[in-house]
Amino acid sequence: MFSDDNRLITECLQGRTEAFGELVRRYQDRLYNTVYRLTGNAEDAQDIVQETFLNAYLSLDSFKGESLFFTWLYRIAVNTALSLKRRSRRLVAQRIKARLNDEELEPSDNSEDSQPGLALERAEEERRIQSILNRLSPEHRAVLILKDIEGQKYETMADILGVPVGTIRSRLHRARMELRELLKQLDKG
Repeated sequence: MFSDDNRLITECLQGRTEAFGELVRRYQDRLYNTVYRLTGNAEDAQDIVQETFLNAYLSLDSFKGESLFFTWLYRIAVNTALSLKRRSRRLVAQRIKARLNDEELEPSDNSEDSQPGLALERAEEERRIQSILNRLSPEHRAVLILKDIEGQKYETMADILGVPVGTIRSRLHRARMELRELLKQLDKG
């Protein structure tokens, strides 16, 4: 896929904008899932993904090919998400409280073989996980999501977040300790 991405990038830079549309189709769902976990808000996640693809398109000529296109795209998305979190921490907290009070759920599976009870359990567990993730600092949340949910390698995470691998390991350790404490508090309460 790496060489195919590079081919599409080259075609796009040569004026075939449909090639970029193929890159969007290829990566938008994975990118949305990561950003949703970072923000905890579907609308913010959609906005960030759109902004990410727009920024990527506008700066496509600066993509050097030293990393995978997806890694470069992730970096733009994660940095955009973290910037949003820093700028609007108070507003996001209000939205989260309202969302939890209104019991707004992630879009559900409407397929025939979905089980209502199982779907509700999953939605509740997803809300619980997102609630705990929202209590972490943006930096801790980002490393936990990238490593434990997305399964990224330390080097890729360092590239995405623009910090050394040692910082990634340190943040991940602290994030897991903080997460463990939050889970203990939740179990006691």
